[in-house]
Amino acid sequence: MQIIETDKAPKAIGPYSQAIKYESFVFVSGQIAIDPETQEFIGGSVEKQTERVMENIKAILEEAGLNMNHVVKTTIYLKDINDFEKVNEVYGRYFTEHKPARATVEVSNLPKGALVEIEVIAGI
Repeated sequence: MQIIETDKAPKAIGPYSQAIKYESFVFVSGQIAIDPETQEFIGGSVEKQTERVMENIKAILEEAGLNMNHVVKTTIYLKDINDFEKVNEVYGRYFTEHKPARATVEVSNLPKGALVEIEVIAGI
């Protein structure tokens, strides 16, 4: 097992790792819209938050030597399921031809008042 960490994504805000590489998989912890340079939550629209989340995921995968085409499964947590289409539009820019398996669920709350959190599993 190997811990994956990069300064190009936000530091963990609790007792967890940005990602863990285990055998042929990389498990990326749920990401919210935290700017890796300032370590501040950026807030704003769900589209803006989703863009930041996807960039954080991309940076963590790159640190592991992977890219978005290695993602096999994602889970999207939404504060409001009515934001599904807005999140889907941004998310879709990162997965054009390659489309991983996915689950999307509405939750009652997310850390720092985030509107969206996304976790991924990538295969090597």
